[in-house]
Amino acid sequence: MALSERRVALVGLNGSGKSSLLRMLNGLLLPDEGTVTVFGLDSRKDQRKLPRHVGMVFQNPDHQMIFPTVLEELAFAPRQMGATRGEAEAMARQTLAQHGCGDWAEQPVALLSEGQKQLVCLLAASISKPRLLLCDEPFSGLDLSLRLHFADHIAASPAHVVMVSHDLDMLSEFDRIIWLDKGSVVGDGRPEDILPDYRSFARARARKLTADSL
Repeated sequence: MALSERRVALVGLNGSGKSSLLRMLNGLLLPDEGTVTVFGLDSRKDQRKLPRHVGMVFQNPDHQMIFPTVLEELAFAPRQMGATRGEAEAMARQTLAQHGCGDWAEQPVALLSEGQKQLVCLLAASISKPRLLLCDEPFSGLDLSLRLHFADHIAASPAHVVMVSHDLDMLSEFDRIIWLDKGSVVGDGRPEDILPDYRSFARARARKLTADSL
């Protein structure tokens, strides 16, 4: 399966394999068989090269953040790409200012709200302009303003984006939707072709679960 569109969304029930697919695209998981190739790089042979091309926003910000302050968190990726400490911190401050949170730089990440942490993770993942940006349920914990800002940022990003989301309204402008179930593709196409069928499937399952619980 090739992912060539600029914005691709993965939908499906919990446990359908969406997050596992994301982790294969950045080399955190390796396939049991076959190969995963990202921009010509084999995820098994070139695992260490993938972070230069792939950024990822995890579902839980606490699984991603490793530094005590926002400035250090954003400066990490540029340092890994060869920037000096001063250059990396300048990039981090400029990025924060561009997103209306310039006063967050010295903030301890532990004191941020969940939504603020999620935005910091997005900025940290995209600051070095990766060719591919992976987002695992990025809208969880965001208020409406941050959700809309996050969506605008993704829409404007020159990177290819692969996103896992249960927020179907946010996916209507994506180029392609892939519906996964138990690790298999059961739908693949434009949002207007896939999302109505997936909504109907989810509603039918909800009715069955409700009936079974009575």
